[in-house]
Order: sequence, then C-alpha cells, then structure tokens
Amino acid sequence: MLASPINIPKWLKENGHLLKPPVGNFCAYTGKDYIVMIVGGPNSRNDYHVNETEEWFYQYKGDMLLRVVDEGVFRDIPICEGEMFLLPANTPHNPVRFADTVGIVVERVRPESSNDRLRWYCKSGKHDAPTVIREDAFHCTNLGTQLKPLINAWMDDEGKRRCPECGEVAEAK
Repeated sequence: MLASPINIPKWLKENGHLLKPPVGNFCAYTGKDYIVMIVGGPNSRNDYHVNETEEWFYQYKGDMLLRVVDEGVFRDIPICEGEMFLLPANTPHNPVRFADTVGIVVERVRPESSNDRLRWYCKSGKHDAPTVIREDAFHCTNLGTQLKPLINAWMDDEGKRRCPECGEVAEAK
C-alpha cells in the first residue's frame, strides 16, 4: 500500500519534538531505493559523515551550513532557505543546523556491501591537512538511531578524542 503524502507544516506542528539533538533526524519515508528524512536544528555534532552514495539536501526553513572536506581542504557550503544541494558520494561532511531550522535530506538505501563512516578531525591547527582522530565504520540501516550511540561514545570518552599525531584532545561537541 502506498504511503500518504506528508503535509510538512502540519507534521512539524504535531511532531517537531522528534527533531532533537544530537542528530535530529526523522525518517519520513524508506523506499526500495531512497530514504527521505526531515532534519531539525540545532544540532551539536562535530563529526563528519562519509556516505558511499550521494545525498540531496533541501533547506525548507532557515539556513544551514554544510562543512565538507573537499580535495583535502576544509570548506563551508551555506545552504539557504529554499535552496538545494547535491553532495557527491564519499565526501566527508558535517551538517550544521541552527535553531528553528528544518531541512529535507534524501539518501540512497545503502547497498549491502557499503559502509558509512563517521570521522572526527583534529582542529588543533598543528597539521597541514585534515587529520583524522577517529573513524567508525558501519552498515547504515537507520541514521536516526545508529549515529547517536557513536556520537555519544565520542563525547563520553576523552581517549577517543585524542589525536594520534599531535596528542591534542578534541572537544566533545
């Protein structure tokens, strides 16, 4: 049976409380090929997500900032209300969502052989290029539930936040 259309303003009035940090994702649809998520702000993440498939962002309410690692350099991509952006596969990215903002993200259902990764970089300024402190790989079946334990484990364990190259301890958030 086909799912019903979602009236986004009505859904937000009734369900906006589901869009809570640290991730704020609600899976609106899971199809054979695509996953459609409603994502709210603010968020409190400092990880970079690496997805082996493309991701499509549409900013429904307010503006967001998509932090990426592009050709070995940190770069910020603003996505303003009403704008959309297609992120190439395997691009490390950190979606920064501000208070009272809402976006729609469309991702591919992951092939069985694929692994998503959460990656944390050293921000000490002691490196010439982005330097990975930690990376967790997992087969993604539900971002809304799978990211939170990995992010919380990072925040709760100083040892996981220590840069193996310079020894600096990254902030939890």
